[in-house]
Amino acid sequence: MNSIPNDPATRLRHEVAACTRIFNEEKILDYSGHVSARLPEGDRFVVQSVHASRAELSPADLYIMTVDGEIVDGPSDTRPVSEYHIHSEIYRARPDVNAVLHAHPEVPILFTIAKGAKLVMVKNHGYRWRKGVPVHRDTAHVNTPELGRLLAETLDGCNAALIRAHGIVLVAEDVPSLLIDGMHFDENARAVLEASRLGPPDPMTDEEIDIFEQRFSRPQHAIKLWHYYTRRGFTSGLLPTDWQGTV
Repeated sequence: MNSIPNDPATRLRHEVAACTRIFNEEKILDYSGHVSARLPEGDRFVVQSVHASRAELSPADLYIMTVDGEIVDGPSDTRPVSEYHIHSEIYRARPDVNAVLHAHPEVPILFTIAKGAKLVMVKNHGYRWRKGVPVHRDTAHVNTPELGRLLAETLDGCNAALIRAHGIVLVAEDVPSLLIDGMHFDENARAVLEASRLGPPDPMTDEEIDIFEQRFSRPQHAIKLWHYYTRRGFTSGLLPTDWQGTV
């Protein structure tokens, strides 16, 4: 196994690349969408270049940027994704957030285009979104600071937002936790859709969520799923084996 420097920027670049490849494999991401991670300095983050394939994203495809849009480091022959303002403005508004996903998964988006449909929390890991999942009504790309600020205002203090007829935004405390949130958010949306074939979905009550939270360790669960998906990635060849020292 090759030795990889484990400084924060290197580690986060590898984590973002690994998370992106896994989300692509699990169909949370496709040819579009992006993962970012905040660096310890607080006003800088890692995000991918615009043309890099999500299926083969590497640390070399990632930029380090400031929340003001300045490029600190990254490829010289391309540019960051045009919607980096989603990430920069959420980081600016939410000091508790250290990782952001913007994606376009098919099922969650249905809840923004079907009249009367409501994305409620029916699975236990839906506790993460007990504050609600607001819908941002602007369907277009978020490619300016102002549009990024408006989306951050829609998200407010919640941990997820839907973008009407467009996609989703999830936020978390670190990249492994963002990975589990991406999986569980999609699972919950699919469960609501399937349950509606049998009858009206019955969302978890506040009491049920409280009981689940009391017995649940989010950090341990993040470690468990990160280990599962990354080790499966190394075995299948999705992730290069020389990343094992960092992810």
